[in-house]
Amino acid sequence: MVPYLRQLGQLTLRVFGTVGRAGRVWWHAVWRRPRLRNLPLVIAQIYQLGVLSVVITVLSGFSIGAVLALQGYNQLVRYGSESALGLGVALVLVMEIGPVVSALLFAGRAGSAVTAEIGLAKATEQLSSMEMMGVDPLQRIISPRLWAGFISMPILALLFSAVGIWGAALVGVGWLGVYEGAFWSVMQEGVDFVSHVLKGIVKSIVFGAVVTWIAVFEGYDAEPTSEGIAAATTRTVVYSSVSILVLDFFLTLVMFNL
Repeated sequence: MVPYLRQLGQLTLRVFGTVGRAGRVWWHAVWRRPRLRNLPLVIAQIYQLGVLSVVITVLSGFSIGAVLALQGYNQLVRYGSESALGLGVALVLVMEIGPVVSALLFAGRAGSAVTAEIGLAKATEQLSSMEMMGVDPLQRIISPRLWAGFISMPILALLFSAVGIWGAALVGVGWLGVYEGAFWSVMQEGVDFVSHVLKGIVKSIVFGAVVTWIAVFEGYDAEPTSEGIAAATTRTVVYSSVSILVLDFFLTLVMFNL
């Protein structure tokens, strides 16, 4: 019994130690007074994390929107309600699939790259060199990436949803023969900005903050070896994916008063 209790205590200490270090990174990188001279670094990271993720976001959004149109039409046509295809696809995309899938893609492409980049900087002692020169690596390296992820994620989620709706329109209207006027008019009447779109944006903001936080912390806390960087990159993708799915459940529970 004693060895098991000792192992449990060691595990608990490691967990609390990790949470404490992650909180310290978040505090020093985000909540301290921002520096305007770091704005060019934030813009550069928005390009690295956001703009370079546009292609995979657009392709995935179009594919998922087209599949939703195919599946939704097959179900709605049985009841003569194919005119509601646009509404169904739009609601699913803006409230659930858009924020969640775009965040998963963001974690896999941008999150893993951030962890590997920071981990490599730590392994090559670039972070230590900055500290010796009086430069705070949390403000110079971590903070711009956190803010860039925080800004980029909602834009990518909106782009994902917009392209998905366009893909659904091409399939539903152009291929399956749904009346175009009904497709768009029913969607416009049923989708509300505050009740639907804004809640999806809030989800994407939370996902972006969590994914980027995990990515920068895992890179900053990684062992300065090739094995340590590889393990940290894997943890980033796994922890981010699980966090997105768990947070999506609780955010949906709170936002829609279920």
